[in-house]
Amino acid sequence: MKLRQKLLWGLWLAFGASLLGYAANNAESSRLQASAAETRWVEKTPSLETAANYRTAVFAGGCFWCMEPPYDKLTGVISTISGYAGGHVLAPTYRDVTGGRSGHLEVVQITYDPAQVSYETLLEVFWRNVDPLDGGGQFCDRGQSYATAIFTQTERQRKLAEASKTKIAATLSEVSDRPIATDIRPLNSPGFYSAEDYHQDYYLKNPLRYKFYRKSCGRDSRLEALWGGRS
Repeated sequence: MKLRQKLLWGLWLAFGASLLGYAANNAESSRLQASAAETRWVEKTPSLETAANYRTAVFAGGCFWCMEPPYDKLTGVISTISGYAGGHVLAPTYRDVTGGRSGHLEVVQITYDPAQVSYETLLEVFWRNVDPLDGGGQFCDRGQSYATAIFTQTERQRKLAEASKTKIAATLSEVSDRPIATDIRPLNSPGFYSAEDYHQDYYLKNPLRYKFYRKSCGRDSRLEALWGGRS
């Protein structure tokens, strides 16, 4: 009996130690994820001396969580901010936007260094991360707030956006006779509104939830079917 009690006690201690180890690993993982998000912002925060040379681009590509990662990978991109544009309500909330009450679209604002990355490259990345044939939303997210659009801030941006849309229309005519549903719109006053803090860097702060959402929404499978092998 004593031997059995010793064995059970040993197993219980081992089990408790494993639980503590699991909790510690999870805590460390969360700390590293938060640190990664914080580091990205610190590394990409412009100095006063160089900020004057930076430019911004604003794109609506459905869920803004999914539009930050492809731009964060680009050399020359300083920051990405999820937000709202194109509506008629001042200082909209996420509930206002997704409820269709404000007229805004979910967008991502990209601050970039034109000496390192061009607006044309940003446009190419935009098209390859959306389904421009879908006028009712994007992937599993339906409704006007998830529509695609390019918000231009200068005449040069407008001309480049129009040219890229024409090129994309020719490319996708090989697979569909549906027109390009992506609007090209001026970023009128009051312009861009930053989304709530919990939306920023969501893919870094909540990687498991983000990956589950992205996969279950069918984003990657549709993008592969639409763009795979096309240039």
